[in-house]
Amino acid sequence: MYLQKFEVKNKTALVTGAGKGIGKASAIALAEAGADLIILSRTISDLNAVKREIIKLKRKCKIFECDVSNYEELYKIFNQISKLDILVNNAGTNRPENFSKVKTKDMNYVVDLNIKAAFNVAQLATKVMLKTKKRKALGGSIINMSSQLGKVGAPNRSVYNMTKFGIEGLTKGMAIDLAKNNIRVNSISPGAIATPIFYGGSARANTLSDEENQKKMDKLKNNLAKAVPLKRTGLAEDIAEGALYLASDAGQFVNCHDLVIDAGRTSMFYE
Repeated sequence: MYLQKFEVKNKTALVTGAGKGIGKASAIALAEAGADLIILSRTISDLNAVKREIIKLKRKCKIFECDVSNYEELYKIFNQISKLDILVNNAGTNRPENFSKVKTKDMNYVVDLNIKAAFNVAQLATKVMLKTKKRKALGGSIINMSSQLGKVGAPNRSVYNMTKFGIEGLTKGMAIDLAKNNIRVNSISPGAIATPIFYGGSARANTLSDEENQKKMDKLKNNLAKAVPLKRTGLAEDIAEGALYLASDAGQFVNCHDLVIDAGRTSMFYE
């Protein structure tokens, strides 16, 4: 009985930033639990690779190559979607700089993707969800991806901090407005998860050899493991499992909440 509540059979889920990392893991977790997927990313080769994995799970999967910060692209895509039950609003980025040296173009880039695009995706997804006449009976789930840095400050992360604090505010406002439609809105705050963005972002990672990437990832995992009470590295799958919980009936009484998945790192005192 309890395990069945984690199933999302006959549901349709949309995941942004689904080509790699947390987005990819979340899409696959939802497919394993029975959902059909709609996945968005800027890189078509990544989308095709994720789609192949989802098809192996005998679930349907539509792919859209898309820059979610481009509203016109988003609008066209959502006009092609007739059914939606779950959104994992995951796409985001970071450009670390000391506050006194933040460039306007970098600030705009991060804000446009992490805040404006997240808002637009959530609003367009909500409008599709509300087209279903029995939405209140069926329910719905929107999961915005925040960060532990939506709760605490960090060096060279002022813009990222600003956007992730904003995501948590957006989540609470949405949750209150959509509760009457039985659409639950929550966020997840991952800790430091071992993905390429943590050693310079995917663009930089693509300029490195496989051996260089592996060395940097190994060093990253070792450093992250030392920094958390559980003494292990966070993985994309750890976050995906939280997303599945919030998307499913197992989390049906969870609303307007931020789920911190960081092995206790945010609560640590640093001398």
